Amino acid sequence: MGFWRFLGLVLLAVSVVTPGWAAEGKIHRLLIMDSQAREPYSTARQAMVNALADFGYREGRNLDITYHSIGNDRDKGREILGRELGKGYDVVFVNGTIMTLAAKDAAYGEDRHRFVYTCVTDPVGVGVIDGFDIAPKANFTGVSYPVPVKSRLKFIRQLMPDARTIGLIHADMPQSHSYRGWVEGLLENDPTFRDLKVVFRSVPLIKGEGGSERMAAEAERHVRELDAEVDVFLSPNDQMGVNKPFPAMVDRVASKPLVGVGLKEVTEGWGATMTIYPSQQSAGRQAARMIKDLLEGKAIADIKPEWPKENGFAFDLGKAKRFGIRIPVRMIEMAGQNIRR
Repeated sequence: MGFWRFLGLVLLAVSVVTPGWAAEGKIHRLLIMDSQAREPYSTARQAMVNALADFGYREGRNLDITYHSIGNDRDKGREILGRELGKGYDVVFVNGTIMTLAAKDAAYGEDRHRFVYTCVTDPVGVGVIDGFDIAPKANFTGVSYPVPVKSRLKFIRQLMPDARTIGLIHADMPQSHSYRGWVEGLLENDPTFRDLKVVFRSVPLIKGEGGSERMAAEAERHVRELDAEVDVFLSPNDQMGVNKPFPAMVDRVASKPLVGVGLKEVTEGWGATMTIYPSQQSAGRQAARMIKDLLEGKAIADIKPEWPKENGFAFDLGKAKRFGIRIPVRMIEMAGQNIRR
């Protein structure tokens, strides 16, 4: 055998068997399903696709991607999965709580279908995992969404030490029910926060890609009702809270500041005064590594679920000044470029 032919065969073998190398010649199939075609799902999804490309899995070369969004309609998610799951996907990426619930309905425990989720507030509560840092019990693993409740309340306390009453208006969604339970449990059981009061209101879940706008319109009456009672509003940890219509409405209607749940509520001028947010870029990259491991033969039972590894701050300094909020220089420095003046 000639030297160059021998060298070519060696390189081909290395590219196939070396961990971290995407095997050339094989087309991997990835099904992506979003709860809704907007934030926070769009950022997490794009970060995941970009990270897969960095790992050597590129659409149009060795990765075939099929995409659907279900408009927060669980029944629609089950219907689409009923058509798609028989097509032999290597991995299904489910983005958001509603989509993850639809996937659980359709194929929980069916080992031939492997699911990686992101942007799920309470994957334990919805029943796809038993806990973090333990092996998945079935065919789901992934990256959850929220900054812990305690961290958000400490954030408010640090920047608004005189605030005692918080308004939290949420959508009637599973992730909001979990989050509300966590808030209520923390206020009841942690003496650090027993002087705080959180006033809850809810609006019905409105499905479809325009649901965030319509839910924000429904929430306006609650904002007007609570404005004189609360010291600060807190964006809900749900689809309404993380998109522009809700913070824009609160900014227009309320005389109190809004603490956001995501990044763009501040940096893109949607209306929030400040936020401590989970990094969806980080969550997408973490999910991509899980997908890569599955494509390279790792068992899903060996891929533990995770929280986002990165959180951050963002501040609108003009709004903070208007509300008399003094932001420590140290926190401004930690926010880095996430400052709006």
